[in-house]
Amino acid sequence: MWMKSEWYRKVFPYIGITLGTFLMALGLLLFLEPNTIAPGGVTGLAIVIQKVTGVPIDVTNLAVNIPLFIIGIITLGRAFGAKTAFGTATLSLFIRILIIVLGKNINATDDLLLAAIFGGVILGIGIGIVFISGGTTGGTDLAGAILNKYIPGLSTAKLMMIIDLIIVTAAGIVNKNIETSLYSIISLYILVKVADFIVEGLNYSKAFYIITDYSEEIGKEIIEKLNRGATAFKARGMYTGRDREVLLCVVNRAQVVKLKQIVYDIDSRAFIMVTTIHEVLGEGFAPIDKK
Repeated sequence: MWMKSEWYRKVFPYIGITLGTFLMALGLLLFLEPNTIAPGGVTGLAIVIQKVTGVPIDVTNLAVNIPLFIIGIITLGRAFGAKTAFGTATLSLFIRILIIVLGKNINATDDLLLAAIFGGVILGIGIGIVFISGGTTGGTDLAGAILNKYIPGLSTAKLMMIIDLIIVTAAGIVNKNIETSLYSIISLYILVKVADFIVEGLNYSKAFYIITDYSEEIGKEIIEKLNRGATAFKARGMYTGRDREVLLCVVNRAQVVKLKQIVYDIDSRAFIMVTTIHEVLGEGFAPIDKK
């Protein structure tokens, strides 16, 4: 059983990266590349270079990412490791296979808006799957991290945004159409939102901070009716100077209304703060899995 679990943890992420990079290649070739829509990243840069020079995007993807990977090892260490190399290689491989199977002049739609939307969605799903599998495909996230070492005044996120903006602008210039840049921005925005959705999902939880004079009663009801735990913190109100307890309780979405009702029934004057938590690990939620 232990051997099976170890095998699963080691192999399954690579299956996820393979699926994710296949979807990325599909989105690029069917929607984005034929319409010169470059939603940032090295793949976006590859689309721009192909438009100017005719060099295939799989070749450019490898030609840019391999030096980035080597520089990354020298600058950042081996933290990003094998999964990044695997993701970069499989993306280029799937692009080449799809070109061979489907041909060079494949285009799902000539409508730029539809191409930007569906290309962004498919690419976002692919990137999201790669991310949740613990991998990356190199690109601007790696470039941003490398530049951050030499320009610490700018965060990695800001450097990534600058690089992506340059690529998006270049797409409009080489296509001699500002609308291409605008559609590229739309595709980039959709891509990021979809990838975030895949990574974070709908499986978020809610954390309740409950300031009340009836912490014992409310805590007991939470345990009995919701089968959840609660933690009490000692606190003092700065306005009243009174010592009170603050209850912290994390519940899933389905239990939010029930918890509010429990608090209201016991102490209608309680003060409640609710925050969204995108990941909860431990008893009663997702298990702590060492990747």
